[in-house]
Amino acid sequence: MHIYRALILAALVLALGVVSLGAYVRLSDAGLGCPDWPGCYGHLTPHHAADAINAALAVEPDGPVSHAKAWKEMAHRYFAGLLGLLILGIAAFGWRMRRQAQGGAALPLFLLGLIVFQALLGMWTVTRLLKPMVVSAHLLGGMATVSLLLWLWLRERGQPGPSYRARADHLRGVAAIGLMLVAIQIALGGWVSTNYAALACTDFPQCHGAWVPPGMDFTHGFTLRRALGETAGGDLLPFEALVAIHWTHRVMALIVTLYLLMLAWRLLRTPGFTGGGALLLAALALQVGLGISNVLLSLPLGLAVAHNAGAGALLAVLVYLNFRVRGG
Repeated sequence: MHIYRALILAALVLALGVVSLGAYVRLSDAGLGCPDWPGCYGHLTPHHAADAINAALAVEPDGPVSHAKAWKEMAHRYFAGLLGLLILGIAAFGWRMRRQAQGGAALPLFLLGLIVFQALLGMWTVTRLLKPMVVSAHLLGGMATVSLLLWLWLRERGQPGPSYRARADHLRGVAAIGLMLVAIQIALGGWVSTNYAALACTDFPQCHGAWVPPGMDFTHGFTLRRALGETAGGDLLPFEALVAIHWTHRVMALIVTLYLLMLAWRLLRTPGFTGGGALLLAALALQVGLGISNVLLSLPLGLAVAHNAGAGALLAVLVYLNFRVRGG
């Protein structure tokens, strides 16, 4: 069981890194650094694909392909592949030790299926030229992988006793809603990022000098089946659509912040959960601060990646809290 738990923890740490690295690749415009999959111009590394990359640069010097972008993209694929192998090992161990494990082999096997689907989404991200719906789904799949690995690791460390769970009964519903709201906000944040709408509003707290900017185009902004930067009909996506995407993310951020403040207050008033309440407040303050800073500082790459990582950290805190109040 020690090896099993160690594998889960290693996969969890790596999954957090892969999600952050994926954000770095996306935000540095390296998502098409290698325009095929799984290799780079049919090669294992960008070094071996140097001639093809040079040829692409000769045709389009400012295009999506460069040596640096190719290495960024392939580094993400290498680490994602290693994560897949770890999860394969977890599924094998989980099946072999299904009678000794806390919850059987269902969750490890589900994780294996999820990581296979993630690999497909990674392929479609490239082959379908960064369609926002595909890239957003890939991000959500990464966050789901982190969440399930954390739940599995917590479960295999042991469950609290019945009396401990009884003290948290009144928190179960509110904690579950908090987790759901954070997941929705991450989806909206992913939609902002994959549509490059992060700077559609450059002032704060208002947007273009108004609390509700006029002329926002929600129809085109939230049409899922379309190409990057285009409407479903193939026209250029209007700027008003980007404003609608960004503004919606801000409004949801306010709702989530107020709700999580209420949840933290209830945790702080519950014996045995004051640490969880403080942890939630810290993660929330960090994420809100990063979000505001990204707007005011015009989206520096490091802060933008940190904001993605902060979303993962906030999600992990909510998963941890839900595990504790439910006893696994």
